[in-house]
Amino acid sequence: MALKINLPETKIVLLNLLICIVVFYTVYYVVLSICFTAFRLEMLDGLAPFDFKTNPSWINPNYLVLLVSLEITYFICGLLFVLIVEEWVWDYAITVTAIHIIITVAIMSEFPLKLHWWMALGSGLILMICGGQVLAYCLFKDNFIYPDLDDF
Repeated sequence: MALKINLPETKIVLLNLLICIVVFYTVYYVVLSICFTAFRLEMLDGLAPFDFKTNPSWINPNYLVLLVSLEITYFICGLLFVLIVEEWVWDYAITVTAIHIIITVAIMSEFPLKLHWWMALGSGLILMICGGQVLAYCLFKDNFIYPDLDDF
């Protein structure tokens, strides 16, 4: 039994993934810039989306900017991904997050072992999936794919 891959569909999936990654990092840097301005910080670090080494503290404005911008980015991207991939938000959200983790490890030259970073990333991913899937359901409920559980 050979694996059959439909090339045009694969190209569409890869193109959608590329668009989602570009949207994710564009939104991330825009939200990060707004948060840096709102918190009146002096310098915006270009590697801020990949920073997991900042000391977690509610009185540390750098940490708050990183946390707030991460959560807002994930929520907004969940809504924007609906326009790109319709009801497959959960799949692309998980894939974009996995790619973000790989890029983070490559840039920081270290695997993130900080629990606060993983918790923030996980909660952001849940926000992205839930917000995006609810919006997708509301927009595409007539075309939504329901599993056939009659023979289960």
